[in-house]
Amino acid sequence: MKSIVYCLLGFMLVFAVACNSEKGLKDYYKDYYYIGVAVPPQFLEPGKELDLIKKEFNSLTSENDMKWMNIHPEIDKYDFTVADRLVEVGDSNNMFVIGHTLVWHSQLAPWVFKRTETGDPAVDTLLVDSLTLINRIHDHISTIVGRYKDKVDGWDVVNEALNEDGSLRESNFLKIAGDGFIANAFEFAHEADPQAELYYNDYNLVEPAKRDGAVRLVKSLKDKGIRIDGVGIQAHWELNYPSLEEIEKSIMAYSELGVKVSFTELDISVLPSPWRMPSADVSIRFENNETMNPYPNGLPDSVQTALADRYKDIFALFNKHKDKIERVTFWGLHDGASWKNGFPIRGRTDYPLLFNRNLEPKKAYWAVVDLVK
Repeated sequence: MKSIVYCLLGFMLVFAVACNSEKGLKDYYKDYYYIGVAVPPQFLEPGKELDLIKKEFNSLTSENDMKWMNIHPEIDKYDFTVADRLVEVGDSNNMFVIGHTLVWHSQLAPWVFKRTETGDPAVDTLLVDSLTLINRIHDHISTIVGRYKDKVDGWDVVNEALNEDGSLRESNFLKIAGDGFIANAFEFAHEADPQAELYYNDYNLVEPAKRDGAVRLVKSLKDKGIRIDGVGIQAHWELNYPSLEEIEKSIMAYSELGVKVSFTELDISVLPSPWRMPSADVSIRFENNETMNPYPNGLPDSVQTALADRYKDIFALFNKHKDKIERVTFWGLHDGASWKNGFPIRGRTDYPLLFNRNLEPKKAYWAVVDLVK
């Protein structure tokens, strides 16, 4: 009799392990919020990366290929190849698909602000007038959002339009079209797909001054009767920055505006920072050296543990406010594919995500899972 009991217990244990091996982050967090990932085009094709994406995530974002320079490289030319594939993968796997991003001052096609392209430098440096730029924004948004109407669930309509002090960034969008370009962009997106959710997305939105600026921006849009559904907090963070207190204050501040809160670009660098406050301004670079790249051949176990503890603390806070958070998206699938290996210092080896370079879950993965297991 005892041997039969042991056999049954053994079978149950094997069955439980097998079932758990089929579960992914999206399953553990199904009662909390969407768990997303940003991907390059090669991960959308059949292979072990796509298998991992389908197992672990229920939200999908294109890392770069829906940005203006790639999807709309010439004034009369669009390239929907990667975006179509992303939407296809998302739809076939019941994923919440994010369009990233419609209006951003960076990674633009070179023609966007130009009056003409004649080959004459004296002429080609002339900027378009306000009406022409607004018409170009309208064409860009209506064409892209219209193509994916009822297929893309949410759009990062405007990206990184604020300075660190909360004022509007002096981009060519602002200089030429004035601050109305932001409202126009949201109006054009809503017009093209009334069902899609619309977000403002930016980095350092947990910093008090910039947070206040984002709050003012959302309020101004709402006061004008313009639809905005959420704020996307880019979470390019570090082991000791930002504080949990400032993250929580930000969750509360944005949710009190009546919009959804998402953490849209989560990764946690374990490397020394060359600046006081991390940034996602892709134009900034620093020089590499051994001090700034301390783990080229692997991460010490003590740092693995520190990263796991950091993720655990952050997700514990997210879970506390799960009623206010719509989505948490990791900016990259695994450490080897992370942009943090090259930003803000090229040639470094970073370990900011939940999966290692062999696509295996790290301590940080299990720390996040154990909170809700």
